[in-house]
Amino acid sequence: MKTNRKAALVVGANGVIGTNLINHLEELGTWNIIGLSRKGGADTKRTRYIAVDLLDPASCIAKLSSLSDVTHIFYAAYQDRPSWAELVEPNVAMLVNVLTAIEPIAPNLEHVSLMQGYKVYGAHLGPFKTPAKESDAGHMPPEFNVDQQNFLEKQQKNKRWTWSAIRPSVVGGTSTGNPMNLAMVIAVYAVISKQLGIPLRFPGKPGAYDKLMEMTDAGLLAKATVWAATNPQCANQAFNVNNGDLFRWNELWPKIAAYFNMETAAPLQMPLQTVMADKEELWKSLQEENGLDYSYKDLSSWALYSPGTMIFLLMEQRQEEWVFMSLLIRKRCFMICLMKCAAEK
Repeated sequence: MKTNRKAALVVGANGVIGTNLINHLEELGTWNIIGLSRKGGADTKRTRYIAVDLLDPASCIAKLSSLSDVTHIFYAAYQDRPSWAELVEPNVAMLVNVLTAIEPIAPNLEHVSLMQGYKVYGAHLGPFKTPAKESDAGHMPPEFNVDQQNFLEKQQKNKRWTWSAIRPSVVGGTSTGNPMNLAMVIAVYAVISKQLGIPLRFPGKPGAYDKLMEMTDAGLLAKATVWAATNPQCANQAFNVNNGDLFRWNELWPKIAAYFNMETAAPLQMPLQTVMADKEELWKSLQEENGLDYSYKDLSSWALYSPGTMIFLLMEQRQEEWVFMSLLIRKRCFMICLMKCAAEK
């Protein structure tokens, strides 16, 4: 199909990042949008979905063979594995399979946007230098984000298309049916705590409750991602993206508790993947009582989030220089996310 409109291929379309990116692209009204995920999705006026196994090269080539009009790839897919080393192979393979399928058939490909995270700076290993900058030195592998970027850099050489690497903090937003979402995890944790008649305790590591923290609103992230993908001066570079407003959990946590009409108590470090493992039956009773659509597994990813286990502070130097300005206050961000979670049940 020939068109003068830009065509976005959003890979990982059902995640919190992909969902909000598609919403933003639809609001802009100047994009044709294709969303890729394992489950697919319900087509809208501007977005059509394709269900595909990104780990299967033959399936990728077959199912993506008609996408010759793609101009921008927004890659936000992720496959979880038990260890850092095991994350590398599948997550690099999915990116390779998408590029292998699209690049030969899309003559007007302009840009590939790669969604990364703070693991680039070693956040998964422990405390790291702050403020972290895009120019900071690397760290000891394995780390799949770094390997993905290395692949893109090599693949792009002598090509007309460009790439960008987007590095958000902990992302807050809504994407029902997807558990990789800090706001959703906190909401489920709070609802279960309230049902059990206990106060809302901060479960992070000692000291994290009082340290400076930052996060990235999924809507803001979507805008920054499109900005970097459509401005030539951003070509072939990485960008940190966060709300621009630092906070401490000791200020925000009581406000979250107040939203749920709960009391707080002193922080108590808890491995959420352990203490929340037996709460599925309780959630089922809440589902039946309140007409909730989503299962416990759809809404919780306890191993990925323990609030405050990592202290994040990055510098968004390039965005300040090039005037991408959008400030979202942390209380408003969290409250909006929680209200959206409640509205979508």
